[in-house]
Amino acid sequence: MTQNTPGDAPKPSGPQEPSGVDLARVALRAAKEAARARGDAAQQKKQARRGGLRSGARADGRDPMALGSAINRLITERGWEAPAAVGGVMGRWPQIVGEDVAKHCVPEKYDEDERVLTVRCDSTAWATNLRLLAPTLVARLNEDLGHGRVTLIKVQGPGGPARRYGPLRAPGSTGPGDTYG
Repeated sequence: MTQNTPGDAPKPSGPQEPSGVDLARVALRAAKEAARARGDAAQQKKQARRGGLRSGARADGRDPMALGSAINRLITERGWEAPAAVGGVMGRWPQIVGEDVAKHCVPEKYDEDERVLTVRCDSTAWATNLRLLAPTLVARLNEDLGHGRVTLIKVQGPGGPARRYGPLRAPGSTGPGDTYG
């Protein structure tokens, strides 16, 4: 058994507090991370100032472009702002009309020239219900898209089963009804 001499300090048995060296390491690590973050931010700012990534010494049409910027540029060049906005509405259809209506009614197409949104319902009862809600939905859609983007909602009921023609169908015939009368 060793005895403590008057110059030795007793060592604590619990968790030790970090020493000066450990504190210095933690501070150095934090300073490096902060410097790296500042460097990344400065690099991004420098690229933005130069116009983004470049393929050569000067900016030209071959330079890479961010995907979002490329899509926005394409939409603007082609004049697809309204169809893109309506497409976004079709993607958010359940939030606009409500989950219950969205289960039974689905937007099918948008005619930009006539500003008509065509919606198909899975039953005639839901088609009637949506026809009654149509003025409210037109107002809600125009709030979201801008005034006058949608003037009418054309509601269609469930479609009948697809016609299946046999292998001996005569070209130009309209089916079995064209032989009578």
